[in-house]
Amino acid sequence: MPKKLGIVITDGVGFRNFILSNFLMEAQATFTEVVIYSCLPKNVYQEFNLDNVKIVELEVYPDTFYTWFFLKLKETAHLQLHKKGNFGIQDSIRINKTFNDSTRGYAKRFIFFFTRFFHSENWIQRFNRWQQYTFKTHPITKGYLTLLQTDAPDFLFFTHQRPPYIAPILYAAEQLKITTGAFIFSWDNLASKGRMAGNFDVYFVWSDLMKQELLQFYSLVRPEQIHVVGTPQFEPYVLERYYSSKTDFFNKFDLDPTLKTICFSCGDVSTSKNDPLYIETIALAIQSGILGNVNLIVRTSPAETPERFLYLKEKFPFIKWNYPKWELSRQGHQETWSQRVPTVGDIMNLRALLAFCDVFVNMCSTMSLDAICFDKPVVNPVFGNSGNELYDDQRFLKYAHYERVVKSGAVAIAKTKEALINAINEALEKPTLRLDKQEKLLKLQVGKSLKDTSVNFIDSIKNIILKI
Repeated sequence: MPKKLGIVITDGVGFRNFILSNFLMEAQATFTEVVIYSCLPKNVYQEFNLDNVKIVELEVYPDTFYTWFFLKLKETAHLQLHKKGNFGIQDSIRINKTFNDSTRGYAKRFIFFFTRFFHSENWIQRFNRWQQYTFKTHPITKGYLTLLQTDAPDFLFFTHQRPPYIAPILYAAEQLKITTGAFIFSWDNLASKGRMAGNFDVYFVWSDLMKQELLQFYSLVRPEQIHVVGTPQFEPYVLERYYSSKTDFFNKFDLDPTLKTICFSCGDVSTSKNDPLYIETIALAIQSGILGNVNLIVRTSPAETPERFLYLKEKFPFIKWNYPKWELSRQGHQETWSQRVPTVGDIMNLRALLAFCDVFVNMCSTMSLDAICFDKPVVNPVFGNSGNELYDDQRFLKYAHYERVVKSGAVAIAKTKEALINAINEALEKPTLRLDKQEKLLKLQVGKSLKDTSVNFIDSIKNIILKI
């Protein structure tokens, strides 16, 4: 099929989902040429087969005040429009308010006031046009126009719909009448996060549930623009090249193969401030014999370095640690976290953890779904609330995407130390207790089989291009 596909790799998560899965391989086999427009440095692709693939490292658009201002107007208006009856969006509004005396602090307070009254879909589209006006004559945007004009992709696919720095290249594609599509990259993005970077022609979602959410929160989007494709995020779990043996796993992390293993996976400090407390609670229960003789391994968040856990490493030397190998590809970017890139070895380690650990503990993260992909029991500790001195993580139970998880009964929710230890013991003794509920939840959240996710995804893109 003599067609050219453009792929905008927005960040390290996009790299994981679309380079480390089979997506790029299937794209190479389907299209005459693939052009990767990379928001990451070009050198991160060196170890991959790039036959008929052109890599273009995009110049980073600067974080200018006026572009930021209209972006925030657009995002905040979106939140104001949809806050009624949605705790997650109300919480996002609350945590984004500021009393800072900087120029942006004053601007944000004006934005929150203004959008209380002006937040219709028409106003949101107006803010989007004003944002585009701030960068349409910028040399970098003009460079994007030249790039796309020269390459002339038949379809421009964005691996993430939200990063603000993709708005200029999306605008360039609009000006050249290039059909665009975006992948809604996470299960919480629609129901609790801000506005997309712009308007796309086509949207790719995980499930029918996500399709319904997209129609709910974006009233100008039509059902025929949305394609349910599953997510390549979990595809590596069914790809043989990421398999490792149980023996290798236990040897690598110095675990006792005769014992059951608890895995605690951390969030980053911005939302999972209580993680050290949860790890310490489990470690003390192991020390005292309440949890019996088990292994405990902790996987820290790839979004941060592990300094806040070092005291636990000294206090409990029996805890094993997995520090995700997501390498920082460059400094000085407006969103530093976006420049962390996962390695093949880290995906193998993650898959081994999921395959060979017995119980998974995390504070309401996507890792709950990862564990369920392997039919493993999940416990979510949430000790903090508005009435105690801990960081209030119980509020996340009221976010729309996680409220469904709680109501499904697929995971155990632990609001106290005693409840956490009891839930872990129950999961160790009865690992299949919630299996039926887990399977139903996974089918609801991930609407397609993990096997051949990329094949089906590329087929959807191919069919879209054929209709252009």
